[in-house]
Amino acid sequence: MPVTYAARHVLEDHISGFEATPNPHHLAILRSPVIFSVLVHAGHERDIEDALNNLEDVHVRVCGPGEWLLVGESVTADTLARQLADIGASRVSFLDQSDGRVVLSLGGPHVRGILAKCTALDLHFDAFGIGQSTNCQICHVAANLARTGQDTFEIVVMRSFAGFLFDEVCEMGKEFALTAGFS
Repeated sequence: MPVTYAARHVLEDHISGFEATPNPHHLAILRSPVIFSVLVHAGHERDIEDALNNLEDVHVRVCGPGEWLLVGESVTADTLARQLADIGASRVSFLDQSDGRVVLSLGGPHVRGILAKCTALDLHFDAFGIGQSTNCQICHVAANLARTGQDTFEIVVMRSFAGFLFDEVCEMGKEFALTAGFS
């Protein structure tokens, strides 16, 4: 007998009860992003990084030497997999992690104050520029943090830790009337 599963976001139950209208400080949850992990083969670091940066509708997040996360909202997983395959299997390995990770976008004038309670990174304008990203601990959870705008950061976290991280960031943002919702 076939079993039908309802497609629900892992944070669906955490979001209930929040205001519908975002405040200036808002935690937006991307409903269904495409996320790929990419590892470069030895000797191809420079040309792979250039090739990844030339992909359309994809944000490249640095994880470490020769390792990236690709995050996209308007590209499909099949399309991104074809683009990565075109780069060459002898130069790069990749894995679709869309079902295993969650993307949170945190923004507002005091976003650094909220994140300062969650991570030990120096998030000053000069130290962590727009477009930069790194793997780090956020609320004691391994995550990838990227600065995507003047006062906007994006957090990519494993699905199993998303509820805990969501609750902790919301707690840290109470001082600034942080709202949350799906984008």
